[in-house]
Amino acid sequence: MSTVTFATRPSRLARWQTRHIAELLTAAAPELKTEEVVITTTGDRNLDQPLPEIGGKGLFTQELEAALRSGQVDMAVHSLKDLPVADAAELVVGAIPRRARPNDALVCLTAHQRLDQLPLAARVGTSSLRRQAQLLLLRPDLKVVPVRGNVDTRISKVLAGTYDALVLAAAGLERLGLAEHIAALLPLETMLPAPGQGALAVQCRRDDHATLQRLAAIDHPPTRAAVEAERAFLEALGGGCSLPVGAHAEFRAGRLVLRGVVIAPDGTRPIRVRGEGSQPRALGFRLAEQALKQGAAEVLGV
Repeated sequence: MSTVTFATRPSRLARWQTRHIAELLTAAAPELKTEEVVITTTGDRNLDQPLPEIGGKGLFTQELEAALRSGQVDMAVHSLKDLPVADAAELVVGAIPRRARPNDALVCLTAHQRLDQLPLAARVGTSSLRRQAQLLLLRPDLKVVPVRGNVDTRISKVLAGTYDALVLAAAGLERLGLAEHIAALLPLETMLPAPGQGALAVQCRRDDHATLQRLAAIDHPPTRAAVEAERAFLEALGGGCSLPVGAHAEFRAGRLVLRGVVIAPDGTRPIRVRGEGSQPRALGFRLAEQALKQGAAEVLGV
C-alpha cells in the first residue's frame, strides 16, 4: 500500500481542507494511505497585526513549502487565495479541484440582514484591504476594523458584540458547517472575491512524477483555467495577496469571462474591467493592462 504525506496548517479549516483532498485522492485510488504533518506558519503565529502590515506573500505557505522541498512531506494543501502568484522554486500546483462558492459572506447577529441594512457607522471586521475597499465604496460610513484569528474566533467576536458584522469567505464557513452564521451572501456584482477564492491548491515537488500522476485524477480543468485568469490579473498588477484587487472568472457559453476591480483602500477611485478570452493568462494580463491604463498603478501605489 502506498502512503502520501500532507503538510497542513493547524487551523480547523486547514485540517478540513487537507482531509478533503485526502478523501478525493483515496476515492480515485482506494489503496492509497494518507498521513498529515501539522506545521505552524508565520501567519498562524502572528495574530496581533493586520495581514497587510506583516506582508501578504507567503505568510501561510512558506513553512509548508520548505517541508515539501526537504522531502518531509509529499503534498501541501493551501487556500489558493493565500498562495503567491509566482511559482515557488522546485514546486508546482499539481491539482486544483472543483471550486466551492467564491462569494464573500456577511456575518452578523441578525439573520437575513443585508449590507445596506447595517446601522450607520457599524463596525465591520476584516483584515483584507480588498474587502475594506469594496465595503467603503458601498458604505463610506462603515468603520472597518482589523480582525485576526481563526473562523470560530472571529465569529465569537460578533456574538460578543465586539463587531457589528464580519466579512468572511463563504466557502470557509460552509466547509466548517458554520453556514448558519451567514446573514447574506455578498453578490459578485458588488463584492468581487480575492483571486482564487473558494479554490484549493495542492502543491508538490516538480520532479515528483508519481505524486503528479495521482493529483491529475482530482484536477478540475475549468476551475484551473478560471483561477489562472484571476491570478494573472493580480500578477500583472503587482502580485501581492494583500492588494485591494478583486477578480472572478467563469465559463459562460464556452467562453471564459473575467471581471476585475481595483479600488483604493479608502473606497475611492474604483476601476472595473471585464473581458472574454480562451487563454486564461493572456486574458488576465490583458485586463490588467486595461486597468493600468485607467490609473490602477496610482490607486495601488505600486
